[in-house]
Amino acid sequence: RLKAAVHYTVDRLCQKIGEDHRRPLSRQAIAAIAETTFRQIFAKDLEAFARHAKRSIVSVDDVKLVARRSTALSIHIQNKSDELTQEHMSLKKKTTAKRKNTET
Repeated sequence: RLKAAVHYTVDRLCQKIGEDHRRPLSRQAIAAIAETTFRQIFAKDLEAFARHAKRSIVSVDDVKLVARRSTALSIHIQNKSDELTQEHMSLKKKTTAKRKNTET
């Protein structure tokens, strides 16, 4: 819904600007502007969340915060995060086991 709202707003602005300058923009141009705007909003939010936490690197928690308004996206990101955590833990166990075997 958020992406649709951004697209709608950009579409309205582009139509008004096109009318003012008597040069309408194509649907592809409007879609490209809307997509760029949407990504820019996410990027700014991610940076702001990391900065608020006094970090210079964006973390998984920042991504979860950005996605919190979209239930489906939030669930998907949580599932992927859990999956990556499990993979990391199993890899860590294998590495620890190999290290113990080579030490003895």
